[in-house]
Amino acid sequence: MPDIQRQITDPESGFNRNKRIFDILFIVVGTFLMAASVNTVYDPMKMGMGGFGGLAVIVKEIGARIGVSIPTWLTNAALNIPVFIVAYFLLGKNFILRTLFGAIMFEAWLFIIPSYDLCGGDHLLAIIVGGLMDGGGVGLVFLTNSTTGGTDMLAAITHRFIKHRSVPDLMMFFDGCVVVLGAFVFGYKNALYSAITIFVLTKISDGILEGLKFAKMVYIISDKYEEIANKIMADMNRGVTGLNARGMYTKDDKNMLFVVVNKKEIVGIKEIVAKIDKSAFVIVADVAEVFGEGFIEYDQTSAIK
Repeated sequence: MPDIQRQITDPESGFNRNKRIFDILFIVVGTFLMAASVNTVYDPMKMGMGGFGGLAVIVKEIGARIGVSIPTWLTNAALNIPVFIVAYFLLGKNFILRTLFGAIMFEAWLFIIPSYDLCGGDHLLAIIVGGLMDGGGVGLVFLTNSTTGGTDMLAAITHRFIKHRSVPDLMMFFDGCVVVLGAFVFGYKNALYSAITIFVLTKISDGILEGLKFAKMVYIISDKYEEIANKIMADMNRGVTGLNARGMYTKDDKNMLFVVVNKKEIVGIKEIVAKIDKSAFVIVADVAEVFGEGFIEYDQTSAIK
C-alpha cells in the first residue's frame, strides 16, 4: 500500500521507473551491438579498434600466432577487473555502479555471440557495418549516462593524476595507442581502416546523443528588421525574437533578429530576406535539438525518447 500511495502522490515515481526500464533496455541492446561489432566485424577483419575490445582482438591474434586460443571476452574481462578495482578506490562506489552493469552485459554478449565474418572480407563494408553497429551501441549506452568500462574508465582514473588533460583527450590517447599497436600486428592498412571506422562510429554515436531532428538557427541583421520579422511571422508562422546589438565599427545601435526553423524552411527564410533587403547580413547555423512550441514539446518523458 505505501508504494501505491507514493506512486499516486508522486508523479515523478512513474517517470523514474520508466526511465530505469529504458536505461536497462538501452544498455542491453547497446552492449549487444558493441559486442556484435567486435565478434562479427573487427575480429574477423583483423581490425585493432580503440578500447579494450580492440585490444582484445589484438591479443587474440597474437595468441593465435603462437598457438594459444585467447577469447576476446576473457581478455576484455582481465583488463577491466584491475581497472574497476582501482576506480572503486579513486572514483567512488557510485561511479562503479553506473558502469558495472554495462561492463557485465558487454562481457556476456562477447561470450554469447559467436565469431563470424559478417562482411566477407570486404573492408569498405566493414567500415560501414562496424561503424553503424558500434556507434549505435555506444550511443545507446551513453544515453543512460553509463559506460562499459575500458579506456573511458582508464581515462577517468588517469585524469585524477593528470588534471591538465581532459578525459576525452586521454581517451583519444589510449585508443590511439591501441590503433597504433594494431598497425604493428595487422599492418598499416588495417590500422587506417580502423581509424576511418572510429570516425564513422563517433558520428553515429554523436547523432544518437545529440538527436537526429536537426533544425536551423538564423541570425538576421538588417535595417528593415521589422518588415522581415512581420513577413516571417505571417508567411511561415514562426516566432521571431529581436535582439539589441551594436556594430563595433560604426558604433551604431542595431536590431538583430533570431529565429529557429526546420531544415526545410531555411530556403523560405533566405528568400524573404533577399526580397526585402539584399544587403542584410544573415548567419545560419545547425541546431541539434529544439524543445518548445513548433518543435519537440518538452515534458518529463522527453529524456527517454
